[in-house]
Amino acid sequence: MNLELLESFGQNYPEEADGTLDCISMALTCTFNRWGTLLAVGCNDGRIVIWDFLTRGIAKIISAHIHPVCSLCWSRDGHKLVSASTDNIVSQWDVLTGDCDQRFRFPSPILKLQCHPRDMDKVLVCPMKSAPVLLTLSDSKHVVLPVDDDSDLNVVAAFDRRGEYIYTGNAKGKILVLNTDTQELVASFRVTTGTSNTTAIKSIEFARKGSCFLINTADRIIRVYDGREILTCGRDGEPEPMQKLQDLVNRTPWKRCCFSGDGEYIVAGSARQHALYIWEKSIGNLVKILHGTRGELLLDVAWHPVRPIIASISSGVVSIWAQNQVENWSAFAPDFKELDENVEYEERESEFDIEDEDKSEPEQTGADAAEDEEVDVTTVDPIVAFCSSDEEMEDCKALLYLPIAPEVEDPEENPFGPPPDAAVQAATPEDPLTGGDKKQRQLSSEGGPTKKKARTTVIELQGVPSDEVHPLLGVKGDGKSKKKTAGRPKGSKGKDKDFPFRPKPYKGDRPSFPVGAEALGSSAPGGGLGGGGGMKCRAEGVLATGALVSQPYKQHDVGGMD
Repeated sequence: MNLELLESFGQNYPEEADGTLDCISMALTCTFNRWGTLLAVGCNDGRIVIWDFLTRGIAKIISAHIHPVCSLCWSRDGHKLVSASTDNIVSQWDVLTGDCDQRFRFPSPILKLQCHPRDMDKVLVCPMKSAPVLLTLSDSKHVVLPVDDDSDLNVVAAFDRRGEYIYTGNAKGKILVLNTDTQELVASFRVTTGTSNTTAIKSIEFARKGSCFLINTADRIIRVYDGREILTCGRDGEPEPMQKLQDLVNRTPWKRCCFSGDGEYIVAGSARQHALYIWEKSIGNLVKILHGTRGELLLDVAWHPVRPIIASISSGVVSIWAQNQVENWSAFAPDFKELDENVEYEERESEFDIEDEDKSEPEQTGADAAEDEEVDVTTVDPIVAFCSSDEEMEDCKALLYLPIAPEVEDPEENPFGPPPDAAVQAATPEDPLTGGDKKQRQLSSEGGPTKKKARTTVIELQGVPSDEVHPLLGVKGDGKSKKKTAGRPKGSKGKDKDFPFRPKPYKGDRPSFPVGAEALGSSAPGGGLGGGGGMKCRAEGVLATGALVSQPYKQHDVGGMD
């Protein structure tokens, strides 16, 4: 509704931090839906947290994977969400129900996945040490895309804005443009540095509007190209980039790059620190550097599709960057004046009369005459920002918002009585520490029976090593810690995991063995932690050092000690 009020002639990029979104667990990747109303965040405990971006509240949590979520993508209509985790599994989710439609198991970790911008049945997957794979969801078939050099399989890929072509780039700087339907080579060129040396392609990103795309390379330069020029040059062409963007002072390598919603700005996140660099695409000048907390490493960056808002992830928290909103009251009332002190108001004589008797009837001309015309209040005009250039109408079936259901934390403490299926849930003996409580909560919040198991398809890729580790897990010092934080260690229950000494049950006579002073509480007869026997022995001073001697139990004189 307020999109038309955005100031199109002003600066259209964020300037300051505007709060954070805490998903409780560590956030790793995020992506907006096509309208920017929902933000999906993939976490390291395998959950997908969907935020309502207008209210900044959690709209839904999908317990998607066991391992960390490394890549996410929305379908065009917003009803489906495709996710990849570090255990090589790609899953498709129904956003409204939270059900898994189907799964695909790959032999190697998934670096990136992307849904087709128009055809919701196709997904582009980039596995490690493999050529990109084009999945068809309806029949679970896959096509391995051709590559330039079979020995070099460090390939990244991306759909263009409308999904007509797939752009792939390898570690030798070669870009191939393939037809999406036939997988035939349409155009190709090589990204070279000034000395004609090649440089590895790290990522390819397309703008939501226009035909421009950017290539992030290992030589720390972001090159912006025009897609129409690439197709015109054909095979082995030599197109010149429109812009070359880099940090000449610090020689910063770029972790993640993307275009603004209108395609006029480019943001790049530093791989060294939490810093966002924003350039103007047309001129190539650096307009803003946004600095996050010192010492944090950036994981992902996403620009809002419509508004000048950026979401970035570092240290497991999503940071929001936005413009400083200045209240302009004269926009609502043109004759509005701000007063420094109270002024006595002089009322005009006929100001509050129902009818002004002295007023002469003017002739209706121009704008006054138009007031008598009927105003159409039922027809809804499509919002231009939500429509593509080749579309006239909005998608009427699109999922823009999620209904938020209240989550009952403890069904037993419900003042209105237990739900109908509470007795069934209570009858199944489940350890609350191993997920019984979580299952109850999930069943009560979604109000349905257990989900049907999704179909899993194993994708066979020839010559792809199966022992690869995802880069998210391979970062120094991160590999083990991420998996540890994802859940509680096995064999530990409650607070016992923090207590190093546990009483061990003995059968028969207790053997004599040396005991340290700190273990007296747990090793004394009759006692676990602070039991009656242990306190009595300690009080009598029998067990200072030496062997463990069993003492006859005497009743305490102090009342209440038993």
